[in-house]
Amino acid sequence: MLSAIAKLLRVASFVICLIVIASFVVFAANQTKSASNEQQEVLSGTPLSSSGKGSDTGKTSKPHKNAFHKALDEASSELTSPFAGIFSGSHSEWGTRGGELILALLVYGFGLGYLARILRVRV
Repeated sequence: MLSAIAKLLRVASFVICLIVIASFVVFAANQTKSASNEQQEVLSGTPLSSSGKGSDTGKTSKPHKNAFHKALDEASSELTSPFAGIFSGSHSEWGTRGGELILALLVYGFGLGYLARILRVRV
């Protein structure tokens, strides 16, 4: 019985870590793509939008969200919600996402993995 629980904990730990990492990788790819497009506009002399430098970033990334990307973000948001209060004062989205990723990997990856190892040893 404990062996089955330990196996389930290991699988859950792996899946949760995979979801959180994939969400961060998608976020990083979108951020670098929008930064690249913005930099190309600056270099080519194309004027930025009238409302300011950062206004296009949010508009370009949202329409491209497909159902998988949206589900991945929602799942990651739910899994990292216990840590959201810790980084609520951060002004950087990179800092917030990175901190939540690290804490999620520590708690879900290391914590659940450690718990599974303890249960397996007691069997």
